[in-house]
Amino acid sequence: MAAISNDWAEALKEEYAKPYYRDLYRTVLKEYRQREIFPPSGDIFNAFHLTPLKEVKVVILGQDPYHNYGQAHGLCFSVKPGVEIPPSLANIYQELHDDLGCYIPDNGYLVKWAKQGVLLLNTVLTVRAHEANSHRGIGWEEFTDAAIRVLNAQDRPMVFLLWGRPAQNKKAMLNNPKHLILEAPHPSPLSAYRGFFGCRHFSQANDFLVFHQYDPIDWQIENLNS
Repeated sequence: MAAISNDWAEALKEEYAKPYYRDLYRTVLKEYRQREIFPPSGDIFNAFHLTPLKEVKVVILGQDPYHNYGQAHGLCFSVKPGVEIPPSLANIYQELHDDLGCYIPDNGYLVKWAKQGVLLLNTVLTVRAHEANSHRGIGWEEFTDAAIRVLNAQDRPMVFLLWGRPAQNKKAMLNNPKHLILEAPHPSPLSAYRGFFGCRHFSQANDFLVFHQYDPIDWQIENLNS
């Protein structure tokens, strides 16, 4: 696992010494040796690498990585260039189109968002190939909960987009009145029609950032193939 080296390392340093993290580290290393695990080990902490704590403006919480070949690269909902856009991300793009007029791009590579301060954090950071939720309960939730508590404690406004029940279960940790918390059903095709479509979270997030004198997020993911 590529160590976190930016300001997140200091913020999370106490976690590394805890028994759960030592057990998690050993379990993950063993899993990578013995099985096909996603994302590639060097990508596990990409959400933290690409979005330093001091730059976080918006937090989107996912569940666990995509579990098919070539998809996951450490950012929730994002896939590598050249990979088919997954259904949940297709629905996110549709809501972006309806909310802000963004065109539907030809790829699902969300690094542009991460580099603008959108923390794309799964609550579980690894998964066995073709086995959704297979690394639930091995310790990742404790680690990412620690990250959420760090975010909650920041003395500046942030937006938390909580889509679906697993993400909304984290709301109890978010008690800082500076932050804006927006909730909606998950963008999965199973639930998007129950209120994700029409939630207008992207424009609401930008309105909040602008009100607090931060640059809004440019949510448009550009086409990679003209």
